[in-house]
Amino acid sequence: MSTEPEAAAEETADAVGPGPGAPGTTDGPDAAAHDGSAAAAHDGAETAARSGPTGGTTAAAGDSAAEAGDGASAEEAGTGEATTDGTDAGTGTDAPGDAAAAGEKSEAEAELAAQRVERERIERRKAERQGPVDAGAKLSGTAADLLAAVRAVESGEKPAAPVFGAPEPARRPAPEPARQPRPAVSAEPVAAPGGPAPEAVQTVRRVLAEGGAPEALAPQTAALLGEGAEGALRADPWQLLRVTGVRPEQADGFARALLGAECGPDDERRGRAVTVWLLEQAALAGHTALELPRLTETLARRGVPDPDAAVQSTLAEGEALAFQDALEEPGGRAESVPRSTQDTGEEGAGDGEERPVRVLVGLERYALAEESLADGLARLVNSAPKQDGSAADWEQAAAAQGSAAELIRAVAGHGLVLHTGGEASLAEPAALLRTAHALGLRAWAAAHGPLGRDRFAALLDASSGPAEPSSAEPARTGPAAVTLAGLLSGAEGPGRDAEGTLDLDLLVVLDAPQLDVESAALLAESLPDGARLVLAGDPAVLWSAGPGRVFADLLAARVCPQVASRRPDPGPLGELVSGIGIGELGQVEAPGKEVVIVPVREAAEAVHRTVQLVADSVPRAIGVPAEDTQVITPGHGGAAGTRALNAALKERLNPGPGRFGGFDPGDRVAYSPAPGRTLPGRVTKAEADGLHLACAGETVVVPRDRVEQSVRHGWALTAHQAVGGRWPAVVVVLPGDAAQGLSRPWVYTAFGRAARHLSVVHGVEQALPRAVAEVPAKPRTTRLPVLLAPQVPTDA
Repeated sequence: MSTEPEAAAEETADAVGPGPGAPGTTDGPDAAAHDGSAAAAHDGAETAARSGPTGGTTAAAGDSAAEAGDGASAEEAGTGEATTDGTDAGTGTDAPGDAAAAGEKSEAEAELAAQRVERERIERRKAERQGPVDAGAKLSGTAADLLAAVRAVESGEKPAAPVFGAPEPARRPAPEPARQPRPAVSAEPVAAPGGPAPEAVQTVRRVLAEGGAPEALAPQTAALLGEGAEGALRADPWQLLRVTGVRPEQADGFARALLGAECGPDDERRGRAVTVWLLEQAALAGHTALELPRLTETLARRGVPDPDAAVQSTLAEGEALAFQDALEEPGGRAESVPRSTQDTGEEGAGDGEERPVRVLVGLERYALAEESLADGLARLVNSAPKQDGSAADWEQAAAAQGSAAELIRAVAGHGLVLHTGGEASLAEPAALLRTAHALGLRAWAAAHGPLGRDRFAALLDASSGPAEPSSAEPARTGPAAVTLAGLLSGAEGPGRDAEGTLDLDLLVVLDAPQLDVESAALLAESLPDGARLVLAGDPAVLWSAGPGRVFADLLAARVCPQVASRRPDPGPLGELVSGIGIGELGQVEAPGKEVVIVPVREAAEAVHRTVQLVADSVPRAIGVPAEDTQVITPGHGGAAGTRALNAALKERLNPGPGRFGGFDPGDRVAYSPAPGRTLPGRVTKAEADGLHLACAGETVVVPRDRVEQSVRHGWALTAHQAVGGRWPAVVVVLPGDAAQGLSRPWVYTAFGRAARHLSVVHGVEQALPRAVAEVPAKPRTTRLPVLLAPQVPTDA
């Protein structure tokens, strides 16, 4: 399995590295989460982009730039780490009528509904910021001053005023912002967005052919650029860089073919396109913004002659936003006033004194989502929770719940509470939910995916005792568990009230480290006034697939009560994983063969031993059948990646011709309804309407033209795909070339998926203990702590 980054990756690695000591960055224990965050391009794009306009081989969207949903940014960030889902759900190639043919909402439809609500909210916020203004006038505040200063210097004049007179708070605190009613999410199935018109695709195909680009990119390009895509490409050929899997050097070749002598590296259009592309790559790596110096440095490495002008042009056209954040933390990097004012000699520009600020540039969608999230969380922290039950009732309930008492007491008096712990600690949120339900609260739990939902629902059922059957009412009368996507879309859970907020009093979000800024913002805005929110999870696991690190930021900001569970995970596996969490990979006594190490020397041997373990050794020695054993490996590509392992496991466990896109009934699969989410399942049949899957007890129909994009074989997954799930037996495969992609969070996450037995196919020698001891999380640049600071009291 290849985990080596491509040659150009180091440049973007420099861009996305936030630098030490900055607010919104940590070197915490959940490292490699960002090592390939949000799903980017899929293998389907690999063929389309294989032969680039420059005549060379392009960065294949499946193996190098994206690992087919294991994060394009993994390579860009120089990590080679794999991430979550198996596909790109956002390529824009969906055909009309792609909705799953099921009576209820499928996971994909639920996700589309939630995304639709989020997009509407973002558009409303955009409308408030924008108006019919000239280019360059879309900016306000610091960004406008920055642009004006640069233009003044370029024209030989002095700026009218210093850009940064004094650091200002990131946002003005609003004690209790007014909330506008939001429409409830429709419970009707949502049709997948239709593809572009055939005529539009054909015209784009002609332009691509003229520019030497693969014609297979035409549907996606037409969908991205909309009506007039042909004219847009001719006017600005670098628009091709917006297509997943296309890289700057390929867009340059396409532009040279169309523009001829007019094309040059100093073209303003190229500078804007490369700037936006770098910000998109940073978002895929988990960052919500980039520091301005790092962005300009990387633009220079990408052949942009005037990086500052490229950034200002991007800001002027409203394709990105600029921010000034005060640095107050000890050791934070002090940012002086911009170069454009340093050399003017103007009085009041700071007189050479360095100011503790940093300038950030980010894409609008993530900037607005992070601001919205900060507003929503501040509202929860500053608001008094709804009083259901007296203080004495809460105290009496807490006293009877043992280790959950501290959590119950915290939730009794606060709107936002953080709860940390491993698998055993889930008993405490379960006790909280039962207590809240007994006190009359409408209490719900939301997990990252169906595996986590079902596991927590079983915990609730086991602790509540058997339900009494009734023909008039549902069997469940206590608190229930749903998936977060289903809750936000309305496909699961209590639904929404007349104001559009979730109809509940208490929500416990499990797997909280998997929250990205967009889903977290939608969640915060969906909670009614007086509601209580508990974010629970293990801070040592991999971070979210999407941009941000919401849970880690909140833990660092200390704006609300934090309850650390003292319930250790039991047995040899619990001891092993707990040690990894603190950087120690020690030997554990495993009398029941709970942990087995299988040394290998090469990738082919690793594949052979993995198949032998899954098909024979584990079922025979441990008693866990092959269908309950999950293989986890660092990446998709290479000689021992998920593709190679799945091919070998299919040949042994479910051989067949693969007549339907390489799949046969009985195949184990990983279905990705949206970027960052993976649903393990099994193929039941293939018919004219698509591939029928059974995923967590639900039937999903994947249309034919989306199978390649959204379905992989699932005997072997990456750690990002497996996060949130647990299996009776897990086989972790570490071939020699995986050493560079290992980190403490990756090992912690992979090993922690095993409930009864863990086999490690070990070919990385000392790289494994070295990764556990020395390779923590790569930091992400985010703004949430800075945005929260002025809105939340310091003694929260």
